[in-house]
Amino acid sequence: MSTQVEHISQEFDKPVRGNDLLGMYRKMFMIRRTEEAVLDLRRADLIAGSVHVCVGQESAPVGVIAAMLDKDRAMATYRGHGWALASGLPLRALFSEILGRSNGINGARAGSAYLVAPEYGFIGENSIVGGGLPIANGVAMSQQYLGEGGVVAVSFGDGATNQGASHEAMVFAIARKLPVIFICENNTWSEMTPISETVPNAALWQRAAGYGIAAELVDGGDLAQVFSSAQAAVARARNGEGPTFLEITVPRILGHYNLDLELYRTQADREAALARDPLARLRAQLVLSHSESLIADLEIAVEAFVASEKEFSLNSAFPEPKDALGHVLASSKWNELSPLPTSGEEVAYGLAVNRALHEEMEERPEVVLFGEDIATAGGTFGVTRNLRKKYGERIFDTPISEAAILGAATGSSIGGMKPIVEIMWIDFMLVAFDQIVNQTANVRFISRGKQHAPMVIRMQQGATPGSCAQHTQSLEAILAHIPGIKVGLPSNGHDAYQMLRAAVADPDPVIIIESRSLYLVKSYLDTSAPREQVGGSRTRKQGTDLAIVTWGKNVPMVLEAAEALEAQGIHASVLDLRWLNPLDESAIAELVKSSGRKLLIVHEANRTGGFGAEISARIGETHFATLKAPIMRLATPDSRIPASPILQSALIPTVSKIVEAATELHNA
Repeated sequence: MSTQVEHISQEFDKPVRGNDLLGMYRKMFMIRRTEEAVLDLRRADLIAGSVHVCVGQESAPVGVIAAMLDKDRAMATYRGHGWALASGLPLRALFSEILGRSNGINGARAGSAYLVAPEYGFIGENSIVGGGLPIANGVAMSQQYLGEGGVVAVSFGDGATNQGASHEAMVFAIARKLPVIFICENNTWSEMTPISETVPNAALWQRAAGYGIAAELVDGGDLAQVFSSAQAAVARARNGEGPTFLEITVPRILGHYNLDLELYRTQADREAALARDPLARLRAQLVLSHSESLIADLEIAVEAFVASEKEFSLNSAFPEPKDALGHVLASSKWNELSPLPTSGEEVAYGLAVNRALHEEMEERPEVVLFGEDIATAGGTFGVTRNLRKKYGERIFDTPISEAAILGAATGSSIGGMKPIVEIMWIDFMLVAFDQIVNQTANVRFISRGKQHAPMVIRMQQGATPGSCAQHTQSLEAILAHIPGIKVGLPSNGHDAYQMLRAAVADPDPVIIIESRSLYLVKSYLDTSAPREQVGGSRTRKQGTDLAIVTWGKNVPMVLEAAEALEAQGIHASVLDLRWLNPLDESAIAELVKSSGRKLLIVHEANRTGGFGAEISARIGETHFATLKAPIMRLATPDSRIPASPILQSALIPTVSKIVEAATELHNA
């Protein structure tokens, strides 16, 4: 082996930078042999689950990464092994992860399709089609905001161009002139359907160009062209000229995944793809300027390296069962709460939220606010009014694109910012639920804490007169069900202020669900009270006959009902739960124990699957033998919410219904 090749063998894992065709060939060849080894390991049943290899598509990650710098970042779709290796992820860390070994880059939490390696500038793969584009915007936004001059490249397949989140991401990136490069690796197959069948009338780059984005068609078989186009896109992004869409045409030499028999595909199509192999084309080009023996020696060295790293991973230990837990949340501990103020300044609930936003923006330069109509207009309910005047571009309006908003929040928080985003109505969150469940909630867990998304999402919910069934849902139980996020529902202005500030200080993603029916309700606010941490319930009234547990907008009604019960000689305790995750389970148990061992749970969400069922189950499991009556739940029946105030009041909890239910429980 020549000295030159020996030197090259020491550089296998490092990313190739600049127009080094030999170095890029080495990296492409390593990716090819790695992917072939992965398929062999899967056939031998040494890998669990499906694998999606990038055989034939190696020019895209290698050519694009070569045009970037160490401060730049890359993201990929689930066919992303090549992007991870091109970014500098050590091969043994990749093999070990795919083989489910404890020394894998993510400790066997990610597997093949969800690799994450932030220490190598690789934000990660994404196994949700189109799910990574909005997040890439956020990472690019953080690069832009923090003045680091970095650029973000995000790859996806041709099929992802039919996803709504992808289009939202492009619209958002254009609006913000973000330094992001959208890399569409068009292998002509959207999983098992030809892209020509779903997009028959336009080239993909032309669809993107229609939005006003710089867009270009690139021949992925020509590595020099890939590098040149990527170089221009990087320069455009770094110069503040905004995003670029590169449609890189690549052949799909193998099937969609390891067990794909490709029965839907003609032999002629397979042969045409093989004839366009960028690796073979680059090799033929290099042989003209380098000796055949040099190329052959390089290939031998790469093959030996791949074999050695594979063997290392095969001999590595599997994870321990205990390794399955951990890194879901940074912490679920909280400090003792100070009491609610009983005198001083009276402030409306909505203005208390506004005050908290002002103070967080004043104290934390990393805080930014964005959402629909929140800047110039001050929000639909006026909660963000006057912030734009003081903080300028740190608060900005977005397109009406919930997936883009939530994805940008995730990406920018990964990148070091502290975004506070508003989803106008909780019902609209469902349009982009993927970004919360499959993206934000997974960041810390998959990376084992190396990457996290400390963002805050503000929403409001609940039935109010005249609001239709698409603007009245109470969805807190759905959110509290998701591991990896924290969920709070303030019931008064002081808690709205304190809980929002606690959410901003928290290292995890936090959702604050406000109540629009409370926005104008005044209560005492003490901004000098000690800062809180996320978590902790508040006992609002102490009684001896029964305990009532509730949260959010129902707390004032329950307190009113408790006063009415008092007049009847029934002494009810009232617990404002405040946070559903983390849940103050011990406070519930203690209050039930000291309040006649009877429990009534009140919430506006419909009864089936409501969070009251979770509380009932937990108390029933641990305290069933000591309860003096079955746990009762007062909730909305399993119905949609009508607009009519008369019809609404027939369904949702009211003071009189709470009094009636509590009286029945007391007499049980």
